[in-house]
Amino acid sequence: MTRTQVPVKSGRALTIVPLLALAVLCWAVVLWRMGGDDGGRGADPGTLGFFTGMWTVMMAAMMLPSVWPTVLVYRRLQAARRERGQRAVWMGSAWLLVGYLAAWTVAGLVGFAVLKAGRALDIDALSWDRSGPLLAGGVIVAAAVYQLTPLKDVCLRHCRGPFSFLLEHWRPGPVGALRMGARHGLWCIGCCWALMAALFALGVMSIPWMALIAVFIAAEKLLPWRRVATTFVTVALLALGLAVALVPEQVPGLMAPTTTMPEMTM
Repeated sequence: MTRTQVPVKSGRALTIVPLLALAVLCWAVVLWRMGGDDGGRGADPGTLGFFTGMWTVMMAAMMLPSVWPTVLVYRRLQAARRERGQRAVWMGSAWLLVGYLAAWTVAGLVGFAVLKAGRALDIDALSWDRSGPLLAGGVIVAAAVYQLTPLKDVCLRHCRGPFSFLLEHWRPGPVGALRMGARHGLWCIGCCWALMAALFALGVMSIPWMALIAVFIAAEKLLPWRRVATTFVTVALLALGLAVALVPEQVPGLMAPTTTMPEMTM
């Protein structure tokens, strides 16, 4: 092993391990706040304040394991600036992640508004014992179709290519790190919004479905075989969507809970 290989591997570990530890902590918080209940399909997402807090923690739990390549490249660019005698941002990686999660928080609020508006209409024809499974299955199938679109491909390439992204959009200072994180979050939303729509259809507060969608996202962003990963996720979504639409009683985790999500104190 050469001298240059040691700091590279060490820097990777110093990036990945804290992010994974933080993700595990966020999963623990989600489990604790759910109080052992699975907020599956039909669960009330709670008040705006509770949902915002829970959604942000959920996004940290689901996304941090997949965003480490971007954080690693950012840290290496910061180290290169220090070596050239330029000023580096203190806790720049943290600012980057704050901007990234802020973008996902805004996306979650949009989903919350759509969910509340749909339930306020109270259309009986769309209730679960009538056309609800067809609607939920249709959303998941639409997510599978989105996997095949050029927009999905462009957004995924940006997510998988953090070096070129950061060089192109580099901004100095903490505000610059926030902006880069938010911009990267927008590309990530473009890549994953359909998967999140599928999560809303399955049960936005359901821990098993959260874990499944997180695995899909990690596979697409981290596995070296991008086409294989995308194809696998597409086929899995299509099969799941058809099962929800046609044989929902055979799909675990789709029973409507009777509990309401508790109020979160932040």
